[in-house]
Amino acid sequence: MPEKRIRTRFAPSPTGYLHIGGVRTALYAEFVAKQAGGDFLLRIEDTDQSRYVEGAVESLCSVMKQLGIEPVEGVWLDDTDKIIQKGDHGPYIQSERKHIHQEYAKKLIEMDKAYYCFCTAERLDEVRKMQELTKRPTGYDGHCRNLDADEVKKRLEAGEQHVVRLKLPEEGTVTVNDVIRGDVSFDWKLIDDQVIIKSDGMATYHLASMADDHDMEITHVIRGEEWLSSTPKHIFLYESMGWELPVFAHLPLILNPDKSKLSKRQGDVAAEDYLKKGYLPEALNNFLALLGWNPTADREIYTKQELIDLFDLSKVNKAGAVFQIDKLNWLNNHYLREMDEQSYFDLVLPHLNAFKEDEDFKKRVASLYRERMILPSEITDQSLYLFSDQLDYSNVSITWKDHTKEEAKSRLEAAIEWIEQIDDTKQYDAKFIEEYIKEMIQKNGWGNGDTLWPLRVSLSAQEKSPSPFELIAVLGKKQSTARVNQALATL
Repeated sequence: MPEKRIRTRFAPSPTGYLHIGGVRTALYAEFVAKQAGGDFLLRIEDTDQSRYVEGAVESLCSVMKQLGIEPVEGVWLDDTDKIIQKGDHGPYIQSERKHIHQEYAKKLIEMDKAYYCFCTAERLDEVRKMQELTKRPTGYDGHCRNLDADEVKKRLEAGEQHVVRLKLPEEGTVTVNDVIRGDVSFDWKLIDDQVIIKSDGMATYHLASMADDHDMEITHVIRGEEWLSSTPKHIFLYESMGWELPVFAHLPLILNPDKSKLSKRQGDVAAEDYLKKGYLPEALNNFLALLGWNPTADREIYTKQELIDLFDLSKVNKAGAVFQIDKLNWLNNHYLREMDEQSYFDLVLPHLNAFKEDEDFKKRVASLYRERMILPSEITDQSLYLFSDQLDYSNVSITWKDHTKEEAKSRLEAAIEWIEQIDDTKQYDAKFIEEYIKEMIQKNGWGNGDTLWPLRVSLSAQEKSPSPFELIAVLGKKQSTARVNQALATL
């Protein structure tokens, strides 16, 4: 018998933004499918119409596209950014499968695995309050579980509002085999009869998702750990219908540094927010893939193909993974430094558009800050002083330690001569400038510190800045001497 084709899915709800936890889920699902030469698909779970946000599907697909997480099947955007559905297992938008879910619910009722429930919201509230008062577990009390068939028929014909609930076992245990957590057992008497069809005729997650996973031949259900406690109901559904169970894997939560659940109160949680800020797709993917899993102990940098090749669901940690922004920043800086020069300029130069200087100057500025930036947008503030005609030296000391102004002047006057003598073809070569100026310092019998400090400060008017050699190479001879003269005037 041929081996079953591996098929995974990412199935978010269109309720707003794409959570970074969702990106990690999508990545892992994609890794599992691609590693096995299988299929990764995107399904939209929109049966809860009250939470539907207009434009959320387009936004979600756009973010996934930017991150390079592309399904081979399911919902996607075409070249004009219109929503399309591709593949042979559609529809892939869950609300369009309403009639399919209702047919499955009818079959479950016929098999006595589900039943109609006519309880009002008021009655359910009363039951819950009473359970809380008597300190019993809250949940549905089974009031409609054993209604007479004739009574059910009459109430349905009378148009009485109702839902459909699963008729779960009332005793015994069920064991969930989870790739990450091993065997996890649940007591049936602590699990209430779940609603699978709401009063509006829409299926809930529990029926819709499992039915769609079966119909779409999903072999691996990879999702957040919040769904682990619901898995007994899903196993009951699969077994009631005689379907083959998928492999379940429940991913740990992503946590704030204080170990609380990652939330908007403590920072950004939307993937698009990180992309808008200038975090690179490669950095985000690399970072999120290693939240709770790392194939080797000696590396932090992986290409996406390496992550696919090395991925192992069973090696994902059970414990929550802490979101460390410092690590993401480090990774982003790494990928900024590694990208090809033209791509780097395309990314960074728009942040210098407000300045009138020529393109070559801006490129030199961008290159200067390439290793010093976390986000491309930072270059605007970091390099502001390089675009100023008049520098303000009032907040910084031009003189070196306990040296006098006269000593600083002598160093700067000599520096002007040195800069003017640099060959025009070498004026943008920081390495050449460094060797040349250090040689001149040595010839004069001066120290590096007492010469380079006033030179650097005169060029930047900053307490901290790149080296004077780098600054001269960016500014060029003319601008450099003009700045040193400005500093001399203040002395």
